[in-house]
Amino acid sequence: MGGFEILPHTADVLVKAWGDTLEEALSYAILGFYEVMTDTSKVTSVERKTVRAEGFDLESMLYNLIESLVVLFDEEAFIASRVEGLTYTEDENNKRVEAVLAGEKFNMEKHESRVLIKAATYHLMKIWIQDGKWYLQYVVDI
Repeated sequence: MGGFEILPHTADVLVKAWGDTLEEALSYAILGFYEVMTDTSKVTSVERKTVRAEGFDLESMLYNLIESLVVLFDEEAFIASRVEGLTYTEDENNKRVEAVLAGEKFNMEKHESRVLIKAATYHLMKIWIQDGKWYLQYVVDI
């Protein structure tokens, strides 16, 4: 079973996610992103959005995934409370992820405003397997 936790880190926020598979860990990494910004238990799954990212390795793919979430919020004020599906594929040149997110537009009257995530960073980014579980760690600039 997977999960995520948000850890204190100077002027940024560090998110650590895990799961039995890479896909599950990536899903929790997405949920951790949104939990940094608001209480996702108050987000209703009324809209679906698909995000895609790729990279030459897992870290660059994760970085690009987090950046795509930042852009989705900046452009559409979309926040997710669930990942309804996530696929990971790779070939000799690229790693790719596609996720279907369920959520709604951020509403100041309904949703708690915690912090605004400005950007992904490579600082302290790490992806590893330990005791048969996948772990992802990333820092976002707030």
